[in-house]
Amino acid sequence: MSYTALYRKWRPSSFADVKGQDHIVQTLKNQIISERVGHAYLFCGTRGTGKTSIAKIFAKAVNCENPIDASPCGKCQTCSNIAAGASLNVVEIDAASNNGVENIREIRDQVQYPPTEGKYRVYIIDEVHMLSTGAFNALLKTLEEPPSYVIFILATTEVQKIPVTVLSRCQRYDFKRISVETIVEHLKTLTEAEQIQVEDKALSYLAKAADGALRDALSLLDQCIAFHYGELLTYDSVLDVLGAVDITVFANLFRAVVENRTKDCISCLEELVLQGRELSQFVIDFIWYLRNLLIVKTVDDAENLLDMSTENQSQLKEDSSLADNETLLRFIRVFSDLSNQLRYASQKRVLIEVALIKLTRPQMEQNLDSVLQRLRNIEKQLESGSISVMQKEGTSALNSTGNTTSSEELTPAQRVMLPKGQFEDLQLIRNEWGKIIRELGGPIRASLRDTVVEPAGESCLCVVFTEQSNYMIGSREAVIEEIQKYVEDHYKKSIAFKTRLKGGDERMDTIYVSDEELKTNIRMDITMEE
Repeated sequence: MSYTALYRKWRPSSFADVKGQDHIVQTLKNQIISERVGHAYLFCGTRGTGKTSIAKIFAKAVNCENPIDASPCGKCQTCSNIAAGASLNVVEIDAASNNGVENIREIRDQVQYPPTEGKYRVYIIDEVHMLSTGAFNALLKTLEEPPSYVIFILATTEVQKIPVTVLSRCQRYDFKRISVETIVEHLKTLTEAEQIQVEDKALSYLAKAADGALRDALSLLDQCIAFHYGELLTYDSVLDVLGAVDITVFANLFRAVVENRTKDCISCLEELVLQGRELSQFVIDFIWYLRNLLIVKTVDDAENLLDMSTENQSQLKEDSSLADNETLLRFIRVFSDLSNQLRYASQKRVLIEVALIKLTRPQMEQNLDSVLQRLRNIEKQLESGSISVMQKEGTSALNSTGNTTSSEELTPAQRVMLPKGQFEDLQLIRNEWGKIIRELGGPIRASLRDTVVEPAGESCLCVVFTEQSNYMIGSREAVIEEIQKYVEDHYKKSIAFKTRLKGGDERMDTIYVSDEELKTNIRMDITMEE
């Protein structure tokens, strides 16, 4: 007899077997008991959470000859036929491959005939969002006024693609991601029944890797068992099979990043590549590691939120002291952007190396959190005495490691003090500049890309362009007027805007502070903006 995958073998056959969707199960059971069964249901949620399984159980329950507490008995002829896929009263359709108008018209013709056995004809349409516009339109009338013996169950992972006209005709049920604890408990029951030896730590990792999808957890477990058949399935074995990385590797990488050891970061990545680790999973796991560090630093009793061993929690606490909250947020931002890029990338290693270099060299980025980190680094160097002499422009100096460093890297960004009103206007527009550019749209959006806003006097700001072509478009009077009108309409501020082109060697990392903040918090020479 051929082997049956675990997720198929352990598919729930009754409502009692369903895990993690109690709110939906109880509602459906109450409808069956009270004989208030609807004619159209929409099951939506992420993959592997039980949408199709519950649809099949519901189809058996409404037709079962001897239901037990609104669940199918599983023994009568009707239940047996449905379970074997031999019943003409339960039709399961894959909308991904049957998404045309003619497929829906065929259903419309079939519903005219009453069931040959049981009370209801049930149509389960999986991945219903894949139906064409014409198919949805053909379904509408039948969906709204089907015969009394017909039930439609539509299942989808992308509910936002369902037309509103279809949504309004269905009872909608949102399936939740299944918790790690529930998945672990189910995996333990399964492995005991299958007489599979496995460590609890390995099951916990599989449950986390499944990301709320019980079917994914069973598929991953199946894969690991096949690789280590007849052996104890350990945590390290799971990491090997799935190409995952242990937390100690993340700890070493994080320390290298915080200490700006770029070479060590690249070497760590190269070692992971040689070990055959899955790079996309590595990025996702490192984001979670950074998230855990942030939780440890910001939340009291964080141990209750971190499902890991005491040793790993101690490691996290130690590592979390190496960076402040803003730095951790920057690291998470860079790697989150990287995770989105890796989905369609062919050179994943190169993109990860670039991201690691960004983390260790914040001067490569011009956004606010990178500039703030550069400022903090310079302040630490000043406090420690590693920068003792300011070099003239165009010269170089030896840094603390004995390597030659350019004067721009050594020289801190200039701090300019602004009157409170000018500073508030500048901060408002800088914080909202990305949103303003996006909403202006069209050629304006393209021309204002990579621009910087700087102060230009009372109630006046200057947009600095880095490219001549963008400057020619963005400096037009009509564009400036549109920016001024947008700011006035949305922020109730009357601010004039100027434009200029960035100079060849001009630095764009000037830090502006209000006079009040600078006087109270920072003791250093300042420059007054005329």
